[in-house]
Amino acid sequence: MAKYKKYTSFDKGVTAKKHLGQHFLKDDSVAIRIADSLSYKGYDQVLEIGPGTGVLTKHIIRKGIKVTALELDRESVAYMKQTFPIEHSKIVNESTFEVIEADFLKKNLKDIYGDGSFAIIGNFPYNISTQIVFKTIENRDQIPEFGGMFQKEVAKRICALHGSKTYGILSVLSQAYFHAEYLFTVGPEVFNPPPKVDSGVLRLTRKENYNDLPCSYAKLRQVVKLAFQQRRKTLRNSLKTMDLPDAMREKEIFNLRPEQISVEMFVELVQEMEALES
Repeated sequence: MAKYKKYTSFDKGVTAKKHLGQHFLKDDSVAIRIADSLSYKGYDQVLEIGPGTGVLTKHIIRKGIKVTALELDRESVAYMKQTFPIEHSKIVNESTFEVIEADFLKKNLKDIYGDGSFAIIGNFPYNISTQIVFKTIENRDQIPEFGGMFQKEVAKRICALHGSKTYGILSVLSQAYFHAEYLFTVGPEVFNPPPKVDSGVLRLTRKENYNDLPCSYAKLRQVVKLAFQQRRKTLRNSLKTMDLPDAMREKEIFNLRPEQISVEMFVELVQEMEALES
């Protein structure tokens, strides 16, 4: 518990809370690099998840773009509403910054942006980071770009290619719609409290033809999840419960384990399944 204590030299009156998975970024040079991970093209607003004490926030605002921060921690919300605008009065005003007390995973993003486009960025809480990616994929029509900090292992998994031991559900579903790039690694020392593992920053850039995927997201997610739930088994075994025709189950792809199957192969397989159902 001693690791989760109030700031000393960086004290903003905000306590890092273990149950929220908080590790506040305290290094400005890293914050600048994260802010630089986005292109700021094709949208005029950015959604920051979990601003903490605004170390990253101020560098995004300096890009000349409106930042809406979603924060669940009431101490942080109070700081970002009351103190942060005073400390950064030259760049923070109603047209450049807004903070909303809300849970990103439960928030209807259309309540904020309507049908408009926006990017997502953040130093993401470790305990909900994968769920953040899934929600981003589900809202892909509005999110052309996504960047931020994850536990290094998770960031590597999202960007992994087939054939890799870290390739999995997140890899396939992210890369079906986005180009995934692992940008750089960050050590524990840039956080308060320091996590026990390294962190990694990545960028997801929506593919130009993302909307042309010849299968539904719901079916792709179902098949990929079933496949990787038994990742050491071939598709023939892991997809048994789907009751597929024998002719399909004889295809070469069913002799492969899921980590051997590329994103394109998964998409083609699901397309065939949906054609049978129609």
